[in-house]
Amino acid sequence: MTTRVLTGITTSGTPHLGNYAGAIRPSIQASVQPGVDAFYFMADYHALIKCDDPQRIARSRLEIAATWLAAGLDADKVTFYRQSDIPEIPELCWMLTCVTAKGLMNRAHAYKASVDQNVARQAEPDDGITMGLFSYPILMAADILMFNAHKVPVGRDQIQHLEMARDIAQRFNYLYGGGKDFFVMPEAQIDDDVATLPGLDGRKMSKSYDNTIPLFEGGAKAMRAAVARIVTDSREPGEPKDAEGSHLYTLYRAFATHEESGQFRRELEEGMGWGDAKVRLCDRIEQELAPMRERYAQLIAAPQRIEDILQAGAAKARRLSAPFIAQLREAVGLRQTAAPVSKPAKSKAGKRARFASFRDEAGMFRFRFVGEDGAELFLSEGFENPKAAGDAVKRLQAEGLDGFVVRQDGQASICVDGVLICRLDADALERVRQAIAGMAEEA
Repeated sequence: MTTRVLTGITTSGTPHLGNYAGAIRPSIQASVQPGVDAFYFMADYHALIKCDDPQRIARSRLEIAATWLAAGLDADKVTFYRQSDIPEIPELCWMLTCVTAKGLMNRAHAYKASVDQNVARQAEPDDGITMGLFSYPILMAADILMFNAHKVPVGRDQIQHLEMARDIAQRFNYLYGGGKDFFVMPEAQIDDDVATLPGLDGRKMSKSYDNTIPLFEGGAKAMRAAVARIVTDSREPGEPKDAEGSHLYTLYRAFATHEESGQFRRELEEGMGWGDAKVRLCDRIEQELAPMRERYAQLIAAPQRIEDILQAGAAKARRLSAPFIAQLREAVGLRQTAAPVSKPAKSKAGKRARFASFRDEAGMFRFRFVGEDGAELFLSEGFENPKAAGDAVKRLQAEGLDGFVVRQDGQASICVDGVLICRLDADALERVRQAIAGMAEEA
């Protein structure tokens, strides 16, 4: 039996060493296990709850995607997407909101903690608390239930949210299932062997404490500078060290083999100086990160490549989410009105196939072709000149698809005047052909 595993990471900051050891590395290792259908997404809707800086969120989305890919995630073998590229998720979130008791949200740990802080400072209990914070467990439930994940790797502080997702799913199944369960019951996957790294001050590595070690940003120099600031005790070189109580040993063990860790521990207990220990730690971390850092730099320099990967992942995810939300709409009574059989009605404004032009993060001009259902049918290559991109769109609209299709080695490409627009498989090409023909009929 295939087990679907789903993991998300909030796009509100730059990944650090603790994110890598605690979430990214174990998730990538799990994705290649037999019988695992892995879904990894960037939770950029969730980021809006924590961060109101648009530039920071945009940058974080790019950095986190590049980090996952540089660390070895194979986007062809998993489903890798941005939360905000799946419109069915917020639609499902609203459906789930309508069956969720307010009392359940009142018990959420994050909300209760915020209320307690307000009461402690003698403010109104809900002062500064947004509906995003209050109801974000429902959005988390929608992330999980949209793809009927069986397992969700979480920390122990997130177990309550998995229990809430199960409660919400059961309620929806009871109200609308009619004997059929739309949602499977997700289970929390707790791995106590996954490293929780200490930060520079010994507390859990977290941006909240400003005690992180950078993963890729700033290069090896920034990583070594951060390690040099790790707090140690006052024992001098030559004095035996308490390895088990040392943050350096905990960090070293997260990156080294069992044999290497044993040697490091013995040398600490025999009196290795803290300065030498920090150099050894940096060298061992760098041994693992250096090849990834090079790939990361290449990806950050080519954001259009990341965008292509994410759009392909979104299209893959929507092949599941679009038909599923149609079932759920039917279940709750939001049925589609059947079109007349005699002659298809013209699409209403905003509901027809269309080209959408934009400028990507690298400054290149591109366009998407979107079907009537809002699904992306293809994303163009980048143009340096906006006029060239616009001319390509006009030619496709005016002349149809057939004169621009080039077939080679079993794959089809759309080319305008010898310039590659995109590559498509046979099924996608036929959908594009029909959509462009439909535009011509409506014109």
